[in-house]
Amino acid sequence: MIASVENGAGIVDEPATIEKLKSTVSASRLNCWLQCRLKFYFRYVLKITKPKTAALHFGSVVHLVLQQWNMARWQRQPFEIGKLKEVFDTGWADQGQIDWEGEEPEQKTSAWNVLEKYFTDTPIKANELPEAVEVAVEADLSKHGLPVLIGVLDLVRSGGRIVDFKSAAKTPDNEMALHTNGVQLDCYSVLYREGTGKREAGRELHHLIKTKVPKVVITEAGPMLEYQRNRLFRLMEDYVDGLDRGDFIPSPGFGCLGCEFLHECRKWNGGRH
Repeated sequence: MIASVENGAGIVDEPATIEKLKSTVSASRLNCWLQCRLKFYFRYVLKITKPKTAALHFGSVVHLVLQQWNMARWQRQPFEIGKLKEVFDTGWADQGQIDWEGEEPEQKTSAWNVLEKYFTDTPIKANELPEAVEVAVEADLSKHGLPVLIGVLDLVRSGGRIVDFKSAAKTPDNEMALHTNGVQLDCYSVLYREGTGKREAGRELHHLIKTKVPKVVITEAGPMLEYQRNRLFRLMEDYVDGLDRGDFIPSPGFGCLGCEFLHECRKWNGGRH
């Protein structure tokens, strides 16, 4: 095994980094692993950083405002659109270097418009108190021979309904949305059950669609089933086994078009760097 690797910003102790990655797993890490193991290597082992993209900034600011909206309800504060707009403006300004290609004003307007649409069309009533907002949770899965699962729950609605917020450019197909977000939803179910000792009432994807006329699409799923938990645990086993083997191979496909590591991937020589 390579003892150390240059990542462009310094030397990375690869064996130590891999051991640390084997001790915990998250939905985002697991999804990256499933998409492309070489991408995982660049992002999590070499820790190569890339400038924030316009789409990532859009999503993070929308998420920030929704977090504040949920926190206000949890603290029984009245809905104040002016305060949320201040949170939005401050969050938008904190963007660093982003290549907007001349579209920043339109993107900012689009982001706020879709938030206003969500506040109008949300299925969550103003007097519904959340169980949890933006809470970090861990689940020790060592009894299953697996690492510690870590994650942050965006929102747990009253009665134990887990909500994850998504911003998207087009309306999702419900079945495909549940399929592509299945790992994340199942991770959240495991975290909720381990943290509360209870079974979640259901899972929901709240899509904020930034089309010309903004839309809100709610995709509902029931509680995690036994086969879904078994599937998730098998994926985690593959994650640990692959890290043990240093199985960092590329997965060329349509996903490469938007990958931030395309340049590094094309220079990959069949080894680990």
